Amino acid sequence: MENCVFCKIIAGEMPAKFVYQDDLIVAFPDIKPSAPVHILIVPKKHTESLKTTSEEDQVLLGKMLLIAGKIAKDLGISESGFKVVINNGPDAGQLVKHLHFHLLGGWAKNEGRVTI
Repeated sequence: MENCVFCKIIAGEMPAKFVYQDDLIVAFPDIKPSAPVHILIVPKKHTESLKTTSEEDQVLLGKMLLIAGKIAKDLGISESGFKVVINNGPDAGQLVKHLHFHLLGGWAKNEGRVTI
């Protein structure tokens, strides 16, 4: 997509510090974090949201969830707990029309608890 910020990050046209990258997925910190640890997990394939996925995307969606767990472990938040959130559409708070998962955690390290 021409004006998609995530597509531009994936293409290297905009900067991001990847905490994970493979042939299907990238992950990087959110620029406006809602938690002490806030990572975006983004498929390289542009798809608007869960409503635009199909059965062809089953493997990709499953891999994104597995990667969320791996990143949580790598960042030291898997034992204390973490959330994976997917916003779908503007009424759910989706700001970028490119499917992505929010990995949120780290509150125990900062003594604050946040409910989303």
